[in-house]
Amino acid sequence: MSKSDKPRILVVDDEPKLVHLVREVLSVAGFDVLTTSSGEGAIEMIALEQPDLVLLDIILSRTMDGYQVARRAREFSDVPIIMLTAKAREEDLLRGFESGADDYLTKPFSAKELLARVRAVLKRARHEPAARGDSAIVCGDLRIDLARRRVTVGEREVQLTATEYNLLHQLALHRNQVLLHDQLLTAVWGAEYRDDLEYLRAYIRYLRQKLEADPANPKRIVTSQGVGYMLVCP
Repeated sequence: MSKSDKPRILVVDDEPKLVHLVREVLSVAGFDVLTTSSGEGAIEMIALEQPDLVLLDIILSRTMDGYQVARRAREFSDVPIIMLTAKAREEDLLRGFESGADDYLTKPFSAKELLARVRAVLKRARHEPAARGDSAIVCGDLRIDLARRRVTVGEREVQLTATEYNLLHQLALHRNQVLLHDQLLTAVWGAEYRDDLEYLRAYIRYLRQKLEADPANPKRIVTSQGVGYMLVCP
């Protein structure tokens, strides 16, 4: 949380009308709002101001786009990032998640949708799954250290974003059981995301890239076609 009692949100967009609208909506809802129109300015403000959340437009008119800003920010910060975009195809979602985004908001969006997404991402970022009983979950050569939120495959440590970790944690809690799409979406993202299958598919795909020996033929995180996913443990 930022130094004031209010969550601080950084809005990065070079459209003055949109910035004004977003500032008004967030300010009325009780947030402190910072703004910048450039990627370079965003990097500087993330470092100096340490906002609680960043609303980041993908298309910026200067030298850095939103993907580049997110990648740079992830080098030194785990601040939640919601990307603003005019398109939300699965390949775009995956590229954003790979860059470090936590969520997407497709333009045009309503004030209600903006606030719902902001609150959901802030809530998710603050959520630390509590370790119950054992301090670690072991699944073959995959080990999840619950206390330190550290994931290893064999001797290799796997770097996961907060959302990736929460998704893996849910699968691990119910290992060798098929979890329905809407169960995973609700548990990891929140009830308002229960129909957003493209989020789940993109995150599963990226999680497989980090955990599977052959992501194209997954053996660890398997699909139950049309139903859900399961973490397979010996």
